[in-house]
Amino acid sequence: MSDKKLASKRIMLRDWEISDLVPYRFWNTGKHHLWMDYNGPYYAKMTQTELDISIEKRTARIKKSHWPNLRKSLVIANKADNEFLGSVSWYWQSEETFWMSIGLVIYDDKNWGKGLGFEALYLWIDYLFAHNHKLVRLDLRTWGGHIGMIKLAEKLGFREEARFRKARIVANEYHDSIGMGILREEWEAIKGKLFEKIY
Repeated sequence: MSDKKLASKRIMLRDWEISDLVPYRFWNTGKHHLWMDYNGPYYAKMTQTELDISIEKRTARIKKSHWPNLRKSLVIANKADNEFLGSVSWYWQSEETFWMSIGLVIYDDKNWGKGLGFEALYLWIDYLFAHNHKLVRLDLRTWGGHIGMIKLAEKLGFREEARFRKARIVANEYHDSIGMGILREEWEAIKGKLFEKIY
């Protein structure tokens, strides 16, 4: 995996490092952080035991440099100083049909609204399409109250494909669950124009 190919103007996507685990633990502790209000707030947060296990597994992978050819998760880091900002990831909606969903989290809200998520997701989408030629689509899942993610997806060419009304409960209120997707041919048609925005 080439850092040059996975770097934009301000950020890079790279493998996890031991130094990432301190901020990763901080942002996932029991203390409330603003990102928790937006990134899957309808799911239960990790318990301390689950967090410890997650960090143990990550530590073992880092020490062994045990990474799959197609990475399942990469760190979003500041290009200038390698600071840990968050991560990108993917999971199967349907492995049988090569239907993959992607995710993004930038933990510190001081880094929101600066276009860093745009750069990170551009790199991640392009990486996944380039390294798995069987993929015909990518999608992401969010909820109606996460306006920032919806707008980000739209800027990257995603279209709303599904809306499940009143399917998520956030702060004791019902919200729609939203699925957005992009096809490989749609990405190939627009990525050149988007490229100019991240370099």
